[in-house]
Amino acid sequence: MIETNYRKPIDMNLITFFTNFSNNISMTLIKSFEEMEGWKKARELNKQIYEITSAGEFYHDFALKNQIRRSSISIMANIAEGFERNSKMQKVYFMNVAIGSSSETRSHLYIAKDMNYISEDLFNSIIIRLKEISRILNGFTSKLK
Repeated sequence: MIETNYRKPIDMNLITFFTNFSNNISMTLIKSFEEMEGWKKARELNKQIYEITSAGEFYHDFALKNQIRRSSISIMANIAEGFERNSKMQKVYFMNVAIGSSSETRSHLYIAKDMNYISEDLFNSIIIRLKEISRILNGFTSKLK
C-alpha cells in the first residue's frame, strides 16, 4: 500500500466567512465603550497623569501640566466618541485620533523627564502603558477595516 499526502482543497471563501464572522462576533460582544480594554487602560493612565501632575515641580508648570492632561483626556474621549459612531469609517477615524493623542502624551512625557519632573522608571512605565493602548486601538481598527 502506497501512502499519499492527498488533502482536500481549502475553500478560501469559507475561511474568509469564518474570519469575518468571528471578528463581527467579538465586536458585538462589547456593548459600550466602558467595556473596551483600550478605554479602561486609558482611564487608568489618566488617573496616573493627574496624580503625577498634581505634585512637585510638575504642578507649577501650568503649560505642560495642562497639555499632558488634555492629551491624555483626548485618548479616552476619542475612544468613547468613536465607539458610539455608526459607521466603520468614523469609528476608525476617532480611534486614530486617540492613537495620535497617545503619541502626543508620550511626547509631553519626554519634556517632563527632561525637566526632572518624573523619574526614568516612571517615564518608562508610562511609555509602556501608552504604547500598549496604541497597540490595542490599532488592533481594534484593523478588525473594523
